[in-house]
Amino acid sequence: MHGSGQRVDYPATGDATAGWDTAYERRAITLLSLGFGLVAFDRFLILPMFPVIMKDLRLDYGDLGTITGALAITWGLSALLMGNLADRFGRRAVLVGAMAAFSLLVGFSGMATGALSLVLIRSVMGAAEGAYVPPSIAATLEASRPDRHGLSLGIQQMMAPLLGLGLAPVLVTQLMPSINWRWIFLIVAVPGLLVALLTARTLRDPDPAQAGAQARPIWASLRDLIGYRNVLIAAGGMLCWLNCLIVLSAFLPSYLVDHLHLGMTQMGFTMSAMGIGAVVGSVVGPAISDRAGRKPTMIVMALCTIAGLAALAAAPADPTALFTALLLAAFFLYGLLTITVGPVAVESVPVALRATASGAVIAVAELIGGGLAPVLAGAVARRAGIDSIFWLAIGGIVIGCLLSLALVETAPAVVRRRASRHLAE
Repeated sequence: MHGSGQRVDYPATGDATAGWDTAYERRAITLLSLGFGLVAFDRFLILPMFPVIMKDLRLDYGDLGTITGALAITWGLSALLMGNLADRFGRRAVLVGAMAAFSLLVGFSGMATGALSLVLIRSVMGAAEGAYVPPSIAATLEASRPDRHGLSLGIQQMMAPLLGLGLAPVLVTQLMPSINWRWIFLIVAVPGLLVALLTARTLRDPDPAQAGAQARPIWASLRDLIGYRNVLIAAGGMLCWLNCLIVLSAFLPSYLVDHLHLGMTQMGFTMSAMGIGAVVGSVVGPAISDRAGRKPTMIVMALCTIAGLAALAAAPADPTALFTALLLAAFFLYGLLTITVGPVAVESVPVALRATASGAVIAVAELIGGGLAPVLAGAVARRAGIDSIFWLAIGGIVIGCLLSLALVETAPAVVRRRASRHLAE
């Protein structure tokens, strides 16, 4: 393996920051963060509506799992392919096209007439959303001043749970009593189209010739990535974390309504805890890992996630108790997600492999954790009861915790401290 997952140093902050265009940095990162938030918003928007959509379209839990899993599978494949293309030919065209496409497709979701049409629409939408994510992470790094890479990535990643898991369930459950669910899909397509237009006018693309010279075709890039241990562990870890996230976000609304018999407003309040916990965790987790190290932080956060999930499964039909347990579980889970897809993956590979590495990690997680897990969970919920989904979520986190034991530390501050101690000895 290439250094068994060695850290790749970023440029020093001295000369690299001289004359930096801070105004452009702020504009670009704001738009990239909004775009990333809208990806999550459009993806998770449908979940609080599932109890109503299931009745209108005569769907069951198996259909729910298939719809959720189909989007995840196309998301993963697209992230892998488009991440490599963005490494080779630049970011802007991929980002703008992907955002315009998934914004239109979320509107088309309101035109679905049954399970098949909803699966097809959400599958194509997943491909568009998956195309956005890896180049957006790379573009955020390129727009950010080198000494603010961690902060910029944290802000961008934070927008996904803020809009997708925090705002979406509250907004949808407040709108549904007065607006038909089909119109909600059409309305939310508009912001994405506006952000796509602003991104096309603002984002500066790297030199295509330089990008093509540095990056390699996907088969060669993937062969290179196999040599980095941390990339393989990150892919396995993301699979486990995303399995938990998708199972919870897809089935928890139905669990709260069908099993615990909460009202729609109570369900929306409870689900908003996932967004709040995730927003804070996606920033705090990586920040802690900068000082304490990626590996120990991930192990502790995985154990805390298990504790939060156990508390959630045992909680009674009390919105406050459910909110608190879900808040804690989401805080630690999203810390794991952000550390894995951001610092661990990026710090372990050369610059020319950034988007490809991110896409590969996302692809493995989406295809297996996001694609098969909800289908399996749907089958289990149908046969053993929907309360059985917690065992799938907890089992995934346990496996991810064990994988984290094999990580090679990449946090720059921790690596420097260890090197200094080694030289002193």
